[in-house]
Amino acid sequence: MSAEIVQLVEQAGPYLTTAVSVFGTAVLTRAEDAAADATANLGRRILQAVWHRRGEQGQAELEAAVQDAADDPDDGDAAATLRQQIKRALREDVALREELAGMLASAAGAGSVNVTASGERSIAAQTIHTAVTGDNVTLRP
Repeated sequence: MSAEIVQLVEQAGPYLTTAVSVFGTAVLTRAEDAAADATANLGRRILQAVWHRRGEQGQAELEAAVQDAADDPDDGDAAATLRQQIKRALREDVALREELAGMLASAAGAGSVNVTASGERSIAAQTIHTAVTGDNVTLRP
């Protein structure tokens, strides 16, 4: 198995786990849920992409793996079986591998933050350690 596939499945793991725990087996057919967090929705999108590319037998196997993982989220064997299903799909489908890599790359880039400040003495930053916007301020260590 290629290192690329192993890496993709490892990166997708937290998203898959969250999606299965939030949606259960409905993860395979459910539309995006605005109330679900971005992690669960990305996991749902990954599982749906795999599911839609599988034949009838592959869909049944993936659905069974999702069901087992949803039934017992703490079962490491169930999670491993689900990861194996994803690996198998990625080995067999180069386009799926590229799609999954794109999804994960977009998620990594989504961590960027845009900050806007407006108005007199406004400040904006992702992290602020000290901010002074008033007049005649003395800072002491």
